[in-house]
Amino acid sequence: MTIPRRSLRAAGTLAAAAVVGLTGAVLTAGPAAAHTPTWAVTCSEVNLDLTAYNSNVTNQVTVTVDGKDLLPTETFGKEFHKKLELPEHDKELTVHLVVKAGDGDNFSRDETKTAPVCEGATPPPAPSEGTPSPAPSKEAPAASATPSEVPSNSAPAVVPSSPSSPDLAETGSSSATPIIAGAAVAVLLAGGGIMWSVRKRRTAQH
Repeated sequence: MTIPRRSLRAAGTLAAAAVVGLTGAVLTAGPAAAHTPTWAVTCSEVNLDLTAYNSNVTNQVTVTVDGKDLLPTETFGKEFHKKLELPEHDKELTVHLVVKAGDGDNFSRDETKTAPVCEGATPPPAPSEGTPSPAPSKEAPAASATPSEVPSNSAPAVVPSSPSSPDLAETGSSSATPIIAGAAVAVLLAGGGIMWSVRKRRTAQH
C-alpha cells in the first residue's frame, strides 16, 4: 500500500508544529518555576537566599523592620545571599521583604513576617524616679534653723549683768566722803578755838 505524498507532508507539518509548541511551553514555564525567593526570620536575624533568577536583567531586594530600612535597596543578578542582624527588641518586630524581578512583576515578591522576642532577653531599664531627691532639700532649712536659735537664748544672759554695774561703782567710793572730811576740819577748828580761849583766860588770871 502506497501513502500519498500529501499525507506525508501534512503529518510532517503537524509533528513540527507539535515540537515547536512543546519547546515554547518549556521555555515559558522554565523561568516561572526557576525564581525561588527563600527567606527566614528568627528572633535575632533575617536570612535571605534568592536563587535561580534571571542574570540578564536587574533584580532588586529591600528589607525593612517596622518601617525602617534594615537592608536598603540592593541589585543582584542570578542569586543573592545575606544574613541581617535584627536590633535588640522587647516586643515583636514586623519584617517586610520586597523582591522586584527584572523579567516581570509576576516573579516579584512582597511578603511580611514577624520576628519574635528572644528568650532571656533583658527588658530595657525602667527610668529612675526622682522623688527621693527633694527629701534632702526639704530637711536643709530645718537644720539651718536650729543653730540660729542658740545665739537668741544666750543673749538674755548678758542682760542681768547691766544693773549690777551701779552697785559695784558705789562700793568703790561713797558720796559722803566730802561731808566727813568737812566735819573733821570743823572739829579741828573748834578744838583749836577752845584751846585758844583756855590759854587766853589763864594768861588773864596771872
